[in-house]
Amino acid sequence: MSEFRWDPLKGAWVITENDRLRQPREFFVDRQQVSMTTCPFCPGQEAKTPAEVFAVRQGSRPANSPDWLVRVVPNKFPVLRIEGQLEPQQHGLYRSMRGIGAHEIIIETPSHHRSMAQLELNEMLQVLQAYRERLLDLRKDTRFRYLQIFKNHGVEAGAPLPHSHSQLMAVPTTPPITRNALNACRAHFRKTEQCLICDLIAQEITDGRRVVNNDGRFLTVAPYASSVPFELRLFPLQHNHDFALQSDQDLAACATALLDMLRRLRRLLNDPPYNFILHTGPPAHPQPGKPDAWDTLAADYHWHIELVPRLSQVAGFEWGSGFFINPLAPEDAARYLRETDPELDS
Repeated sequence: MSEFRWDPLKGAWVITENDRLRQPREFFVDRQQVSMTTCPFCPGQEAKTPAEVFAVRQGSRPANSPDWLVRVVPNKFPVLRIEGQLEPQQHGLYRSMRGIGAHEIIIETPSHHRSMAQLELNEMLQVLQAYRERLLDLRKDTRFRYLQIFKNHGVEAGAPLPHSHSQLMAVPTTPPITRNALNACRAHFRKTEQCLICDLIAQEITDGRRVVNNDGRFLTVAPYASSVPFELRLFPLQHNHDFALQSDQDLAACATALLDMLRRLRRLLNDPPYNFILHTGPPAHPQPGKPDAWDTLAADYHWHIELVPRLSQVAGFEWGSGFFINPLAPEDAARYLRETDPELDS
């Protein structure tokens, strides 16, 4: 029989189907291939993007030259723009403000045909270091209440360009999903004086059925209330609320665990489209009228990475009810992934 499962972090129910064991091949997606004559993210095409704001380079060549290893540029067609003021307005029951924010592209590799799962460890570390540096820089702008890094892999996941890249968006308000998780963590801490995610980690390790990988520094799990098949979360075992505060050693451990997760998924599901999201604590800027805003953040929140494979479409019931229907029990997803060799393939 199917069952409802509650996610205490997101504050949402999902429906998990348990009527039969499905095989991974049932979730293979026919990937749409994109052909390009010229890719603006490839070396030698730097003039086709806005001027870089950060780069990892092999030598001391000037900015916007083609010898980069990781390159960060403003989005050429940004959803939000950094220039200007918010200018909030009231329209009866409605409110609006200008689309102020930041929208950047992190080009993860000079190689057009390599995915993130195919990066070497030192290359993945450089990508995570670029994430950290851009978060540290953009959080200086007190207009921004939240900064989110995310990756769309594949056309089906929202990536029209095949060259491997991530995106960073800074927004002037805390997104609702993020706010729900932050509030859940704060409520749990005020009740128990414990971090909710630390408690979830301890419970998952004790249970073991949904653990994909535990290397002693990071834990990969299929969440108890997974919304979709093969949904994953990657947690640092050591409590920390802010990804931007991680040392190079911490980021190297994260790079190892992230590659393990991506390679297992790639090999098991034939390189599926996916989204991943870096969830980290918001900037601790003072908020007028809210002197205690996120005052326990360092103690109650725990940064992590969420990965959502795009293996099916959201239909009417999900949109109308908010209940996602997952046709694969996360315990089975975790077992399939545990049994998958994470070594780099071609």
